[in-house]
Amino acid sequence: MDGLEIQQTESSTGAVILTLKGTLTVKSLFEFQDLVRKDRRNNLILDLGDVPYMDSAGLGAILGAFTSCERGHRRFALVRVVERVRTLFEVAGVGALLPQYESVEAAERQLGANAGA
Repeated sequence: MDGLEIQQTESSTGAVILTLKGTLTVKSLFEFQDLVRKDRRNNLILDLGDVPYMDSAGLGAILGAFTSCERGHRRFALVRVVERVRTLFEVAGVGALLPQYESVEAAERQLGANAGA
């Protein structure tokens, strides 16, 4: 599967949730990057549960989204990261840098808790 489907929703806390389905590669990342750049006001949660594969360009896009959130004083979270993608993060040395949670609900709780900190 070379395609990537992206569903955008808003959480009860106002965070933008992007649910990705398919591979995040150099061939498929442009829509993802456009959506990440579109809303620079809200926290961002990326659901990667249906992303079985990501190449180095996809990794770069994830890191770009994380950096954009950091610069904009917004919170960022990855949820449901599959083992293959998690291994890519670890091999690249960014696994500990990227906040990861088991579910959207867990990420929302953490982002909400950090907002008051």
